[in-house]
Amino acid sequence: MESFWEYLHNLTDANSIISTGGFYLLLIVVYAETGLFFGFFLPGDYLLFLAGLLCATGILDVSIYLLVASLMIAGILGNFTGYWFGYRTGPLLFTRNESIFFKKRYVTMAEAFYKKHGGMALVLGRFFPIIRTFAPIFAGVVKLDFKKFSIYNIIGSVAWVALFTLSGFFLGRRFPRIEQYLQYVIIGMVILTSIPLIFAFFKRKGVIEPEEKDKTKN
Repeated sequence: MESFWEYLHNLTDANSIISTGGFYLLLIVVYAETGLFFGFFLPGDYLLFLAGLLCATGILDVSIYLLVASLMIAGILGNFTGYWFGYRTGPLLFTRNESIFFKKRYVTMAEAFYKKHGGMALVLGRFFPIIRTFAPIFAGVVKLDFKKFSIYNIIGSVAWVALFTLSGFFLGRRFPRIEQYLQYVIIGMVILTSIPLIFAFFKRKGVIEPEEKDKTKN
């Protein structure tokens, strides 16, 4: 049991992913988080940022051009996989039994986000944990036109990877000794990338409460 939780911790820790698995595990994790429903817990945003930073400092021995291009392709392929899964499972996804790797509320969250933003949810959703995993799946469920999906998919992956990976890369170039403070950088990125989820949570609470008040008046 301890070995399982240690393994799970390694998968959710960006530094462990890069240091133990290197470039190829990095691509697999990005692919899984953007297309497989059980990949929602993986550290997408700060993993990209850290990959760019470690590339700049030479710890990750790969060119920035290859790194960015490969991550974009992994993100695109991940969303295509999610779309295919949603297309094949359809509404049955909402009746699937819950487990440690699947929660119905995540599908519902993606559904609400998708209904609010339409196809752009596939672009904007890239920057929201959990949403970026389930938005392409829900797009498949509602059978969004494949050509439109492909366009949103490519734009979203390019914007997401470029923003976080290049931010980390240029920060690493600007401060070559920043790896000495890596733990603080990771903590800062975790906090920063959690802000959208915290904001969405409180915003949702604010929407729900007035509805409950209206019901009590009737």
